[in-house]
Amino acid sequence: MNDNQVIALFSADYAQARRKFLEAARARGLAVDSHVLPLTGAQGEALATDVVLDGPTDASRMLIVISGVHGVEGFCGSAIQTGMLRMGAGAVAPDTSVLYVHAVNPYGFSHLRRATEENIDLNRNFVDFSRPLPLNAGYGEIHDLLLPAQWPPLPEGESRLAQYRERHGARGLQRAMSLGQHSHHDGLHYGGLAPAWSNSTFRGILRRYAARVQQLASIDIHTGLGPYGVGERIFASMDDDPEVLAGGRRWWGELTSVTTGTSTSIPLTGPIQCALTDECPLARHVGICLEYGTYPTERVTAAMRAEHWLHRHGSDGTAQAADIRQEMKNAFYPDAPDWKHAVWQQGSRACLQALHGLQEDARPSAIAA
Repeated sequence: MNDNQVIALFSADYAQARRKFLEAARARGLAVDSHVLPLTGAQGEALATDVVLDGPTDASRMLIVISGVHGVEGFCGSAIQTGMLRMGAGAVAPDTSVLYVHAVNPYGFSHLRRATEENIDLNRNFVDFSRPLPLNAGYGEIHDLLLPAQWPPLPEGESRLAQYRERHGARGLQRAMSLGQHSHHDGLHYGGLAPAWSNSTFRGILRRYAARVQQLASIDIHTGLGPYGVGERIFASMDDDPEVLAGGRRWWGELTSVTTGTSTSIPLTGPIQCALTDECPLARHVGICLEYGTYPTERVTAAMRAEHWLHRHGSDGTAQAADIRQEMKNAFYPDAPDWKHAVWQQGSRACLQALHGLQEDARPSAIAA
């Protein structure tokens, strides 16, 4: 693709991103399976998680490309999915399909939230709700400091938050804030008390399209952590077989890991990859989160706190609310050509590497090794 074509993959809002994705599918003659959320978007538009299968329905190998788990982060993933559809990536390998799951959290995508309509962080919602829910005592200590009654926060509250960081370290604060919590329904990274609509919808999609797949690759696309324009490849398979990690490194090169501390992210309670394990029991799954850096952590965290404060305490229709939402979008979606080109270059490469890896691992010599 030339420079203009790459930039044209990206959109100004959810409605435009969805339209481009659907148009790319129609141009290829591919069916769209739309799962409609019975709520309206920020512009009154319909909200849906749209699914496109590119390749044979009975393929034994599949790449799943996922966008919009964290709503506002969907601009990036949507562009990659639309571009890959236009390229016809699903036709490059025999017995292989590409499954595009566009806007897993359409409400957050449209309304510029990371959370769903239930204020749930989907990447903390894929837990076993029949068992005791994970505990995060640290979050309770800082909940009211993170989302105080007024915004911007008063210096006293910020000082107390800094003291928590001094006691527990930067990683300790990140863990308390970001691990996931099920105790504060109006708070950050709330995991919920039951499966969210997006959770149930995504599981149903996997059961329909991927339950019989034997070799599964996944790329779950996110933004907000790490250096500007760099797509960190975070190992994201629940399978603890060392060969799975080795396979991922054969495909994508060096991978970071939340369990060893080499990633900018931390281990999460209930990430979406749990559904891939649960709903695709026949598959050997090799997956990554492709996490694109945007701006310094301080700016991204401040934007996220402000947006959650608006949800908890603020008023719609004010200039402050508009500014907070715009900064939230900016923090997770830099509207800059250099960032967009970097996103596309790395994202398309990661998808093609996964397709190549699925083919290589299917060869008898690779399996024997």
